[in-house]
Amino acid sequence: MLIWPLSNYDYNNLFPASRHCNGKKSDIWPNKEELASGCRFLNPCEEMDYGEQLFENPVTHRLLGATRAAVWHIRVCGLNADHLIYERRRRAEHWTQIKRTAVLVKGNHEQVGELIRKFREEVELMIPEIAELPDAARAEGGEKGEG
Repeated sequence: MLIWPLSNYDYNNLFPASRHCNGKKSDIWPNKEELASGCRFLNPCEEMDYGEQLFENPVTHRLLGATRAAVWHIRVCGLNADHLIYERRRRAEHWTQIKRTAVLVKGNHEQVGELIRKFREEVELMIPEIAELPDAARAEGGEKGEG
């Protein structure tokens, strides 16, 4: 008697996920009605997700789905959890500071340069920048929801 679907043993079915997202997803899969309406998990190995189906609202830092699959994916994986929104907001603030702040250095240039380099390295470890939903997609009704 087979308890688990064979796809559970297929390496093409395995994706790295954070503890949060994997825990939210748990054993959830789209039911027949959801599948029929286009709901499914996005497959980053076979399709573009961020910047094509998943976008970030630059004001709220919530993710927006441009497709039914993306909206479902955001909701089921908990991609708009408070701690993820907080990290996206912090990342955006840090990148703004890095890009817009001119630094005038008096004294030990090497120490300041090292401090800036370390700060930049920390920011690069955060959630990567995510494109905002293009105006054209919004006009076409692409901003279907935040999941």
